[in-house]
Amino acid sequence: MAENLDLKRKYAGLYKSGTSTPVLVDVPPLRFLMIDGLANVGGPDFQLSMGALYGLAYPVKFAAKKQLSLSYPVMPAEGLYWDADEGPGSAPASPDSTAWRLMIMLPDPVSAEFVDEVRAKVAAKKDLPRLGDVRVQTFSEGQSVQVLYLGPYADETPTVNRLLAFAQERGFHTSGSHHEIYLNDPNRTAPEKLKTVLRYPVQKGD
Repeated sequence: MAENLDLKRKYAGLYKSGTSTPVLVDVPPLRFLMIDGLANVGGPDFQLSMGALYGLAYPVKFAAKKQLSLSYPVMPAEGLYWDADEGPGSAPASPDSTAWRLMIMLPDPVSAEFVDEVRAKVAAKKDLPRLGDVRVQTFSEGQSVQVLYLGPYADETPTVNRLLAFAQERGFHTSGSHHEIYLNDPNRTAPEKLKTVLRYPVQKGD
C-alpha cells in the first residue's frame, strides 16, 4: 500500500490566503523541481519551460507511486521574478531584464537520482526541449508576507502594493524575490477568476 503524502493539507497555510487581508507566514525549506529563464514572461521559452516542468513532475509522481510506494499530489506551479542585472530580490527594471524561475514542489523522499531516472525515460518518449534544464533544488524563504490575489496577472500591482504596505507597517522590509503561486491553469480559467498567491520573504528593518 502506497504511503500518502497530503502535501496540500500539510502546507495549506502556504497555499491559501484570504483575499482581503495579507498574512505573515513561516516558510520552511522545501525541495522543488526548478527551471530558469530570462525575459518574455509568458512567451515561447516561458511556455516551453512550464511544459518541461509539468512534463517531468507528473511522470515522477506516477513513478514514485509505482516504484517507491509513495502517493502525493502534483503541487501548483510557482514563479520567482527579479532583475537579471541586479540579482535575486531586486524588482525587474523592464520586461527584457526580468529573470524568472519556475518551480513545482518535490517531496523529500523523491531523490534527485530518481528524478534523473524518470527524466531519461521521459526524454525517450517526448520532445520537451528544456527537459534537461530542470533541476532539483532546496529553496528557503523563512518569514514572509503573502496574500491571495484574484484576477488577471497584469492587474496584480495594486494587490502587490497593499502587501508591501502591510509589511512596512509592521516594520519589515523585503529580503527576497517576488513570488507567485498559480492555483489555476490560465489555459482553462477566465482571467478574472485566476487565483494567485503573492509572497515576499521579509526581515525586520534596522
